[in-house]
Amino acid sequence: MKFLTTLGAAVLLLVAATATSPAQAPAPPPATPAGLRTFTCGNSFHAWYIAPILEDIAKKAGITGHQIVGVSKIGGSQAIDHWNVPDDKNEAKAALTHGKVDVLTLACMLHPDAGIADFAELGLSGNPDFHLYLQEFWIPWDKFEWPYTGKEEDVNPDAATPRFLQALHAPYFAEMDAYVRQLNEKLGKQVVFVAPTGQAVVNLRDRIILGQVPGIARQSELFTDKLGHPQPPIQALAGYIYFSILYHRSPIGLPLPEILATAPNPAWRTAELNRLLQQIAWEEVTRHPLSGVVK
Repeated sequence: MKFLTTLGAAVLLLVAATATSPAQAPAPPPATPAGLRTFTCGNSFHAWYIAPILEDIAKKAGITGHQIVGVSKIGGSQAIDHWNVPDDKNEAKAALTHGKVDVLTLACMLHPDAGIADFAELGLSGNPDFHLYLQEFWIPWDKFEWPYTGKEEDVNPDAATPRFLQALHAPYFAEMDAYVRQLNEKLGKQVVFVAPTGQAVVNLRDRIILGQVPGIARQSELFTDKLGHPQPPIQALAGYIYFSILYHRSPIGLPLPEILATAPNPAWRTAELNRLLQQIAWEEVTRHPLSGVVK
């Protein structure tokens, strides 16, 4: 009996020591990153909506100091169109020159152009820690042609299959990635990163085809028109893409952003859809070798 009592006491001491051992102590929560100063240049597939959505998501994630320095909107634009705005009216150039921008989000239709390198070099000259995030699109009209010369009535996004979407987008994604790699090599370090929004939209469309997206039954519900302008689900998805690559944090578990919470379609206001969009964004960001994020 004395042996059992002694053994029991020893076990209790061992359990207590293990429970208080530093090796078993709970890991501290990750530090909240500092807010970044952002500027956005792009067209209606990007600049019309991304800055306030990203700001809202960052705020909901507890990030303080996230700042919208400015937004340049030009419909159907290439990056060079924003670069060629006269200097006395070019807010992007002024902000980059004076080192007031940490991150430039940039979009162009469809092929990469000289304005991307111009902005990257200028941003880097004003801020050695400057990053440029180049958005990869989903292909407008479901046809790799800009401007589109076909008939609008011939465009039917609901007819697309996963194989068709992959074949349509793969050459475009490869072209953008090759350009970014070459530009970073010229700059001497990784300054330009890829925002894989287009790949996330293809992922979402594939899931709709398979009937896996709550509240969305048809691919055409994602767009406001045949051109492919985004409805709130794509806008929220893009916001989660940019949040993930700017702050290197998963968006999974964040509450509904305002773009979904106030969406005209009640089916888009659900926690289930919000979480799926978060998962797709994190999946694509951590999968893309040029996003700068490692899972």
